[in-house]
Amino acid sequence: MSEKQNLLTTVAQNWEHFVALVLLVMAAFFFTFIVEKLARKEELKRDGRAEAMFSIRKIAIIGVFSAISFVLMFFEFPLFFAPSFYKFDFSDIPALIGGFACGPMVAVMIEFVKVMLNILIQGTTSGFVGEIANFVVGAAFVVPATVIYRFKKSRKTALISCLAGTVCIAFVGAVLNAFFLLPAYAVMFGSGVDAFIEMGTAINPAVTNLFTFCALCVAPFNLLKGIADSIITFLVYKQLSPILKADKTSVSRKIHKTEAEVEG
Repeated sequence: MSEKQNLLTTVAQNWEHFVALVLLVMAAFFFTFIVEKLARKEELKRDGRAEAMFSIRKIAIIGVFSAISFVLMFFEFPLFFAPSFYKFDFSDIPALIGGFACGPMVAVMIEFVKVMLNILIQGTTSGFVGEIANFVVGAAFVVPATVIYRFKKSRKTALISCLAGTVCIAFVGAVLNAFFLLPAYAVMFGSGVDAFIEMGTAINPAVTNLFTFCALCVAPFNLLKGIADSIITFLVYKQLSPILKADKTSVSRKIHKTEAEVEG
């Protein structure tokens, strides 16, 4: 009972940050929904068909890749240039691969289900602030990348997509920490933001305030994360792509074959 009361107290103390992050989650889903509608409309015009936003193939990919993403969250480690409470992991890679294969809505769903699994199995110690922030930062990476790739699928576009996603995660991660996460954690732990800045200063003397903390610790952390995730995705996506698109390809071939027989 006391654990539940502590959780409610934590949420109450951070309600502004909690609400702001929830609004960002809703914005991510709304934006990807609009993008998918536009992309499917374009496909219908071009090919005469478009896969459903949540087809059986896509739901299967969301399920499998969310589970992989959740497992990857356990393999985390700190980086030398950021305080130890920032943990590096590769859990955004399944969302990026799934998004390249099926579109941004699938990428966002993988990020969302991953976080939900983490909450259900491990619980929360941050009044859901940390978990929601994890989703928002992950979405900041996979959404720009998969949206760009959704409209033009080529190796060059994939590279541009990953670069855009990497820049976005570095910027959004820094802003999110400055205005939401660090102030929220300061309230939770009963300390000022200065405590976090001091931890940054101990690693890098150039860190003297919240701005330099986010610029020299948080931004490079997420920049490296985006670069590493992009490189690994490039290495494995080509091999996985035929498997992930197998059902879609076979349906497309059947349609083209039928059209050819009618024309013949």
